[in-house]
Amino acid sequence: MDESDLEQRLGLLRIEHRDLDDAIAALATATHLDQLQLARLKRRKLRLRDEMAAIEDQLIPDIIA
Repeated sequence: MDESDLEQRLGLLRIEHRDLDDAIAALATATHLDQLQLARLKRRKLRLRDEMAAIEDQLIPDIIA
């Protein structure tokens, strides 16, 4: 993947991460709390965060000080 592909993927991951924030907040305030679904959404959000961090590491050049 070239840099523009990585930046595009990173943007899509950030959007999905924000959407998961909204979904988790909505589910947490629901009267019938589905713990299993909530846990799945939180795990997905963590995986997205890890993937975003990996892409950001690829985009930022290593600086040897």
